[in-house]
Amino acid sequence: MSEVVEQIEESEEAPKASKTEKKSLVARLEEEGDVAADYLEALLDITDLDGDIDIDVENDRASLAIAGGALGHLVGDRGEVLDAIQELTRLAVQTSTGERSRLMLDIDNFRSEKKEELAKLAHEIADQVKSTGESVKLRPMNAFERKVVHDTIQEIGLTSESEGEDPNRCVVVLPE
Repeated sequence: MSEVVEQIEESEEAPKASKTEKKSLVARLEEEGDVAADYLEALLDITDLDGDIDIDVENDRASLAIAGGALGHLVGDRGEVLDAIQELTRLAVQTSTGERSRLMLDIDNFRSEKKEELAKLAHEIADQVKSTGESVKLRPMNAFERKVVHDTIQEIGLTSESEGEDPNRCVVVLPE
């Protein structure tokens, strides 16, 4: 089953998953969400912080959000603490389930607000690329930020690619 899901995720030409496979994928992602929520609840208890954890499945990933209380220090100045907590949570899920997790974590709406900012930036850059006919290279971004920009540029009807090595990897938006 996991091989089928990986093939579907990795290949754009792969056939659509059957309803049974989709249900099985959703059940696995819900299990990931439950394991991650248990881990995050324990983390909040240890640090004596209050927060409500919401679990969802979005874009074939488990998605968790922690809201409420003073949680800004769990995000960091530019999301670096949030990224670290997300990776630790993914490791906890992998340890429990035996499968690699791609879950997404948001704390205090940091990622959702960042998505809005990046989508706005992508629209502005797309307009610039369309008007000048020249490629535009954006500042270095982490994987989450690059994905948001790539997805938005694709929705607009342009193409983009990543260039460079982390932590200096950036998105280049290409003309039509």
